[in-house]
Amino acid sequence: MRNLRCVRQSSVKYTPDIKATAWDVTNDSIICLRDADGYLRLNRWVEDRFHQIASWDPPQTPYEVLDLHFFGDTESTCTIFDNGDIVVVRENHTVEEKIELVGSIDVGISAAAWSPDEEILVIATKASTFIYLTRDFEELVSVELTARDLEVSDHVSVGWGKKETQFKGKKARTLRDPTVPETVDDGRLAESNEFRETNISWRGDGAYVAVNSIEDSTQRRVIRIYSREGILDSVSEPVNGLIGPLSWRPAGNLLAGVQLFEDKRQVVFFERNGLRHGQFPLRPLDGVQDGKEVSVRSLQWNVDSTVLAISYDDRVQLWTMSNYHWYLKQEIMDPSLKWHSEKPFSFLLASRSGNRLRRLQYSFDVCAGPIFPPFDYGVVAVIDGKILKVTPFRQANIPPPMSLYEISLDANANDVLVTLESTGDESGKEPTFKIQVLKLGGISTYILNVSTMKPPVLVDDANHSSIEEHIAAKVSAEADGSLPLYFAASPMDGVPDVFKLTENGSLLANGRVLARGCTSYLVTPSHLIFTTSQHLLKFVHIMGDTELLEVPPDTSESDERCRSIERGAKLVTAVPSTFAVVLQMPRGNLETIYPRALVLAGIRQSIDEKKYRKAFLACRNQRVDMNILHDHRPEQFIGNVGLFIDQIKKVEHIDLFLSSLKEEDVSKTMYKETLRAEERRDDNTAINGNGKINKICNTFLESLSGRKANVKNMITAQVCKSPPDFDAGLLEIVRLREKGSDQVDETVEHICFLADVNRLFDNALGLYDLQLTLLIAQQSQKDPREYLPFLQNFQRMELLRRKFSIDNYLGRFKKALQHLQNLNAFDELKAYTIRHSLYDEALGFYRYDDDKYFSIMQLYADHLKSTSWFKEAATAFHYLNDNTQASECYRQAHHWQDSLSTASLIPLPADQLRSRAETLAQSAIETKDFRAAATIYLDYLHDIPSAAKYFCKGYLFSEAFRTITLSTQKELLSSVFDAGLAENMASITELLADCKAQLTAQVPRIRELREKKKQDPLAFYEGDVNEGKDIPDDVSLAPTDASTMGGSLFTRYTNRTATGTADTGASRRSSKNRRREERKRARGKKGSVYEEEYLVNSVRRLVERVNSVGDEVGRLVEWLVRRRMVERARAVEGGMREVVGLCKKAVGEVFGKEEVVAVGEVGVEQEKVDVPIVKDFGALTFLGQGQ
Repeated sequence: MRNLRCVRQSSVKYTPDIKATAWDVTNDSIICLRDADGYLRLNRWVEDRFHQIASWDPPQTPYEVLDLHFFGDTESTCTIFDNGDIVVVRENHTVEEKIELVGSIDVGISAAAWSPDEEILVIATKASTFIYLTRDFEELVSVELTARDLEVSDHVSVGWGKKETQFKGKKARTLRDPTVPETVDDGRLAESNEFRETNISWRGDGAYVAVNSIEDSTQRRVIRIYSREGILDSVSEPVNGLIGPLSWRPAGNLLAGVQLFEDKRQVVFFERNGLRHGQFPLRPLDGVQDGKEVSVRSLQWNVDSTVLAISYDDRVQLWTMSNYHWYLKQEIMDPSLKWHSEKPFSFLLASRSGNRLRRLQYSFDVCAGPIFPPFDYGVVAVIDGKILKVTPFRQANIPPPMSLYEISLDANANDVLVTLESTGDESGKEPTFKIQVLKLGGISTYILNVSTMKPPVLVDDANHSSIEEHIAAKVSAEADGSLPLYFAASPMDGVPDVFKLTENGSLLANGRVLARGCTSYLVTPSHLIFTTSQHLLKFVHIMGDTELLEVPPDTSESDERCRSIERGAKLVTAVPSTFAVVLQMPRGNLETIYPRALVLAGIRQSIDEKKYRKAFLACRNQRVDMNILHDHRPEQFIGNVGLFIDQIKKVEHIDLFLSSLKEEDVSKTMYKETLRAEERRDDNTAINGNGKINKICNTFLESLSGRKANVKNMITAQVCKSPPDFDAGLLEIVRLREKGSDQVDETVEHICFLADVNRLFDNALGLYDLQLTLLIAQQSQKDPREYLPFLQNFQRMELLRRKFSIDNYLGRFKKALQHLQNLNAFDELKAYTIRHSLYDEALGFYRYDDDKYFSIMQLYADHLKSTSWFKEAATAFHYLNDNTQASECYRQAHHWQDSLSTASLIPLPADQLRSRAETLAQSAIETKDFRAAATIYLDYLHDIPSAAKYFCKGYLFSEAFRTITLSTQKELLSSVFDAGLAENMASITELLADCKAQLTAQVPRIRELREKKKQDPLAFYEGDVNEGKDIPDDVSLAPTDASTMGGSLFTRYTNRTATGTADTGASRRSSKNRRREERKRARGKKGSVYEEEYLVNSVRRLVERVNSVGDEVGRLVEWLVRRRMVERARAVEGGMREVVGLCKKAVGEVFGKEEVVAVGEVGVEQEKVDVPIVKDFGALTFLGQGQ
């Protein structure tokens, strides 16, 4: 779908003839060999001027320059003449001569060619020899071209072309093998004697070289293919009329030659093995005088193998191939062409008269019409010689080489321009397009009317101005030397943004580089679309300021603005009105896609214009989430629901929209990237999130009320709420039935389609409407033999009993209990309450009926006691004046005060009360509630020694002292109180010793582990998975699913898991591994990777324990001093101060800033680690410090 278009040209005029030209790739200049004033002059063409390099005398005999080659590394030029002379001219000469005749072949030279790497020169002599020379012109190989070479490739002919071997029976033509030709060539030469030249062509990689020459002994033209070492690889099969031109495609797959017939010419292709591989015919030439024969002089491929140049005596034709069809793209009336060796579309042309040299730069360009709606018909024109192929892709997607219209021209076309002729009118008349074709003879203008579907009509064949101005703009170049291959402008806020694609693949926007590696691009009103060399199609939102243009990353899997395409695909055109983008694959076929970016841009534009039907149909056809219709403009949508319904009209379409609703705001999640950056804001005032669906459905219900034709939509709006309101939808059907509407069955079928029919059956039954329930059941898969007796059973019941039975069946036990109350069935209600634990509801029903309320409360109290809710049960029994049960429940709830006080209200006998008090005291001792135990002994058992003892156990020394002093038993101070002090002192002393020993052992170990981890973290985290053993060389260490299930080396010891599993079995294995690791972590085995974590947590727990006993130790020290046990007090206080000091030091070392990070998880984001705080110990000042 691309045409060759000239984008740059320059020329120079001169008087003498140019004999040969060569490219200086290093300096991007041209070397010319001219015959002027009796001298051969070697000139360099720079900036429209010739600069002479050297001059020397030409050969004495008539001569022809066979090859002129410039070496950029040595700045030297090699000229090869047909008389055998080889001349080297050096620009920067020091010791060597500037002009040197390096050698001469006496028999003469018929063809010569340098290898692509400039290391080997091959020469075909006029004595049928083939010589390989080095860069220094030393002979490598010399091969004779003999008739025996034809035996190298044994091309077998089975004789099918001979009459004696052909089957001439009935239906012989239909039985003939189509793969076998009717005739077999024998290699006859062309009749003209002028086609006897020899040609040489190298393959692009320099591994093989082909020579096309005539074998005199057999009078057959043969293409011999030699390796780089001079070994004959193959020869071509016989081809009649094969002439001299030969060119090996740089890609290496084909050799091109020319076959001459009496009435036509064609280009034939050969494989490297010499076999034919297709052909295409050459077109008749225009402007040739009668009787004059124009010959094909040469074939030349460009460097990237995309263009084949065919040179005639008076012109050059440029051919391209696409979808296995050869297109004639250009015809230039100059005979001599020389391709640039690096730039694929640059070449030199020498005029026929020899007085003009032109340098041309071409590019592939799509000739497409406007792509701005509403005129975006995707009109594309393709040049093919005298045929112009035109296809409007909005109307017909026809792949090349076919087209919707073909315009026959009177001359070969070179360029074409498609513009908008008229915009149409409001009556529905379609726009027309002007197609201007540049030919060798002038310009022809055609008008295409897309509405008539008729071929374009010729209206003018003389105007030259507009297309010449267009071509002049295309050929312009920037001052910095970068070549703008295409121009496109997009009007944004009245200021055109100019986008340019440079020669090296850089996409520019007003000079700013947007992307590199760009291969093609288009501009629509909303997007800049381009393809990249990474085979991606990208969309950039058009902004008023080019600095705000945001190019999406290469994330086609997550970003809607980036899409993967086939390798080498390029843009042809875009049709924003239909959201289409047409791409052409490298082989030539077309692919039309509908990218999300274009689709959503069109949908948003339609929503902004309140064209909801157009937006809805686009969502439906392109499978876009329907929520975008609301989420793009939520307030506008809510305010125009009536307009939405009027535009959509179809009930089915409204149902489709309502059933697609979800709480997610797709404009912020799914389609966020398809918005411009300036439109991506988080302050959207939509009712998105919780309540969005219900808000929309309620708004639809308000708008649909009163529309008889939209009953189905009202039902859909009720059912699609979150949660679904099935009852409201079913009530709509009930109202229709009451009105006698004939839509009842249809609406029942509709609601059954929308929701689970079994749920609808239960909801209909819950409305106590058996007739509606029967209609729903008929739409289900239920067996009539089951649901008919079931419903008949309900029908036979009285109303309240029926409601109770239905609610009981549906599991609505609270409503069923209400119906039992209405039935005055109290005994049945109590049984139902017990069965379904409906005590709260039953109590609420009888709050004003004391007898029934007490009866239900009794049931409730028994229920609470049986379910071990002893405190609540005791409260209920207390309310019922059942002090015996209340006291027992308080006891089981460990409320000793309430239990003993309630027991006193029974009243219990003294011995039973004492027994209960002893039981409660022992229970308090077991739970270490020593204050409660001491109080019971003091108040209820009157046991002062036991009370004082347990006060001391709880470090409540003041209470113990007060209790003893209030009694008459002063001797208890020494026997009980002092003994309690001594016992607590021993306990505290043992605790402090254990803490000191633990800190002394664990802190150095933590220090040691951290040092090991710092020195060798791999070994610390068990990196040596083979435990130091040698691994056999033939064992693969590649990770498997099982071996990697536990995570990486550093993450397997964290609480984090991998971001996915291969299957459910892998999940089970991962769970099992995690449980195993947790058990190892809890044990903290010495030497394991979890030891450090275990020790750190152990130190943390120790600090918390020391903080908790600080107050108890303080009270103990105080009373030891008061009881004149000063040395003991000093010992306890000293031990406490020492342990507190060790704790502070340990916290500073173990939980320091660097150590906190080390304790966290490895390789993941660190969580906050709380550093424990050591409380200061308030020592008595008069005991002295450090004693």
